[in-house]
Amino acid sequence: MTVTVRYTCPHCNAVVSLERPPDLADRSVTKLRQPGWEYAEPDDADRESADGVAFVCGEDGPVTDLEGEPIEGCGRPFYLNFVRYEQGVELEPNPPTYGGPRFDFES
Repeated sequence: MTVTVRYTCPHCNAVVSLERPPDLADRSVTKLRQPGWEYAEPDDADRESADGVAFVCGEDGPVTDLEGEPIEGCGRPFYLNFVRYEQGVELEPNPPTYGGPRFDFES
């Protein structure tokens, strides 16, 4: 079973639809890739195992306006970010660094 999920391009407000399993783990849609995250293409059969999906507005299938009328996309990339875990801890999107220096000072 799948459901149709609509995502809005953050550049031009065009809407792209994607068939997804009903147990979604969506976090955000952003203009920029999240550092260190692996993105799948919208038509990739294993996209749910990636960290998110990379779209190119209007090039990855038909897009519509917010009312559902067909339009042309802007051609710019945008990213669907899934909820991501590392060692059982949920990671925040757009972190300042991953694997960089830590500044955990104990008194």
